Amino acid sequence: MVRFAWNSWAAVVSTGFAVAWAAGTVCAADPDPSAVRDPAKYIGISDCSKCHNAKKVGGQFNKWQAGPHSRAFAILGTPESKAIAARLGIANPQASGKCLKCHSTAYNWTEQLQTTMIKPEDGVVCESCHGPAKNYVPKTTSELTVETPLAQRSLADVLNPFSRPLKTCYTIITMEDRQNAIRAGLIYPAFQSCTRCHNDQSPTWKPDRYVNKQGKHVGFDLRQNFIKIAHPMPPPN
Repeated sequence: MVRFAWNSWAAVVSTGFAVAWAAGTVCAADPDPSAVRDPAKYIGISDCSKCHNAKKVGGQFNKWQAGPHSRAFAILGTPESKAIAARLGIANPQASGKCLKCHSTAYNWTEQLQTTMIKPEDGVVCESCHGPAKNYVPKTTSELTVETPLAQRSLADVLNPFSRPLKTCYTIITMEDRQNAIRAGLIYPAFQSCTRCHNDQSPTWKPDRYVNKQGKHVGFDLRQNFIKIAHPMPPPN
């Protein structure tokens, strides 16, 4: 169980987003990503971190922070990125929708800012891969609220007729809830999102960058790149 303050809203899904795949799986880019994923349903990284920062789920949020996706906006400010942008006629890649459509979830794969729940400088956040979470978060948790025992309450609270009983919310998360979350919009496995940006539309795309398991030269290889962002659930005790 994960413990939260009384006024906390339902915790973010903690069933764990360990990606699993079968050999030979190919990520297909959506024809119109902005139409598929409603930006009004983004909740932002502060809410994701409420549960996914916990040790019991493998510190997944910390792993995202240490990974390349969290730095997607910052990398646009490097000399290398500025040089690439200049060749494309872009003066400032950190202010260009042409760059931010993939380097910031806030742009939701468009050239215009689509949500204020995510800051452009947040980079590529959890919901970029797993989908806007507003609908699936409630489908992933079961809440149990208990009243704090009288002995643990302050004397002032006990004597104040206007004070409400102190309560604690416990959010219980079970593996069975994952299917409910998927039905409500959770994208799992998350590798379905990869080629929205990792494709030949990128100015840094090289069709022979990787050699895949079959020995073929490809521009993007899921297995090799997943190592950089892996955040699996720890095995049960």
